[in-house]
Amino acid sequence: MNKARRKQIEGINGRIAAMLSLAEGIKADVEAVRDDEQDYLDNMPESLAVGDKGGQAELAIAALDQVIDDLESLIGNDFAALLAEAAQ
Repeated sequence: MNKARRKQIEGINGRIAAMLSLAEGIKADVEAVRDDEQDYLDNMPESLAVGDKGGQAELAIAALDQVIDDLESLIGNDFAALLAEAAQ
């Protein structure tokens, strides 16, 4: 790999690091919303919890959990190592 492409990879690596940092913050925000929704469901009267409102809260929690899982998967990738290997 030539010097110009290595320099490009260096820039990409920096951008990915910034994106991962942003993803970690987003994940924390989504977790806070999910936790609030879970508290809402947990404190809901049983008559509401087994009805439409409870079902909607459960669906929201499941969707937020999926977003969290997907962000964790993204954050867990070792992009830096792969880019270092490519720059060899």
